[in-house]
Amino acid sequence: MPGTPGPMINESRLVALFRGLIEINSPSLAEADVVAFTKDYLIKAGLDVVEDDAGSRIGGNANNLVVTLPANAPGRPRIFLSAHFDTVEPTEGLVLLEKDGVFRPSTDTVLGADDKAGMAPAIEATLTLKESGLPHGDVVLLLSVAEEIGLKGADALRIEDLNLDYGFVLDTGPPVGSFVTRTATHDKLDVTIHGRPAHAGKDPENGINAIVVAAHAISGMRVGRIDSETTSNLGIIKGGSAVNVVCPLVQIKGEARSTNVATLDAQIAHMIQRFEAAAREFGTTVEIEHKRHYGAYNISPEAPVVLVAQAASRALGFDPVLRTTLGGSDANVYNAKGLPCVVVATGMNKIHTHDEFILRDDLIATAKLAYEILLQAQNVDA
Repeated sequence: MPGTPGPMINESRLVALFRGLIEINSPSLAEADVVAFTKDYLIKAGLDVVEDDAGSRIGGNANNLVVTLPANAPGRPRIFLSAHFDTVEPTEGLVLLEKDGVFRPSTDTVLGADDKAGMAPAIEATLTLKESGLPHGDVVLLLSVAEEIGLKGADALRIEDLNLDYGFVLDTGPPVGSFVTRTATHDKLDVTIHGRPAHAGKDPENGINAIVVAAHAISGMRVGRIDSETTSNLGIIKGGSAVNVVCPLVQIKGEARSTNVATLDAQIAHMIQRFEAAAREFGTTVEIEHKRHYGAYNISPEAPVVLVAQAASRALGFDPVLRTTLGGSDANVYNAKGLPCVVVATGMNKIHTHDEFILRDDLIATAKLAYEILLQAQNVDA
């Protein structure tokens, strides 16, 4: 972490909040406990908290929170900081260990720093600004549910009604001080291959094995790294009922991502063609559902949101690198709805694995950066 002292955030409060969030189990669509904890925390801190109705619309037990620190000075931009409540896996029974300045789980779970290492700094930065008495415009916290399963909470959030100018989504890994301004378009495939059942010992020749059809399709398919900015994956395969039955049905879930839509379209067409050709060869049928999961964005380096981000990073001695990623976040949804935003790097490391960890110094640095962003935003017109 650079040697500059940075904003005077309350480090002990930040770490206590991070611990409180981490120790609450909050898998996607079951975030009610952590939402209630956070709502109570923010109300007691004197912020205006509104809970929407996202849960009932996406099949979850919790809603998004829209939290406002009202402006104390006119003519300033109305900006937001954003993070999500849910973790990629349940963390029930998680025991948080801090050793040598590193937070990690001592249990066999993900840590959940994705995205509670974004949420705690965003909240702490907002409280620090509130306590500073410095002039500022409206600051809004957008705290979403169900991000990990398709950005569902952000999609359900009526962000168009909030009259925001631009914002910052704290939801990617190091180095702290860098920002994601360009991402990929992401498509999903749901494939159902129909076979024909038969007794595997008595008359297998009367069946069509859907597993074999799937294997034939996949064996000639481009999967993995397609080029420098395009990937594809087959992540879930389900099928079969018993070892003595020729498999009558296989379901496959896959995806492809690219910053180049034409390349993505070509990759998806190739994957579909492989499944359809295999089905024809074996005399059976396949059903394929293709969905554009979210669109790409590419924010200009001259956009106010980028100028603010980089100015804040430089003020703290960081390197304000602008990054491209194939990963998605709530920023994809917000940008698609016409609200410019970038993703702010946090200290979360090895996310989506049981080796996930975060350095205490990076957690603190992220909060300082978030606060500096709020300060810098007061000097840049929307």
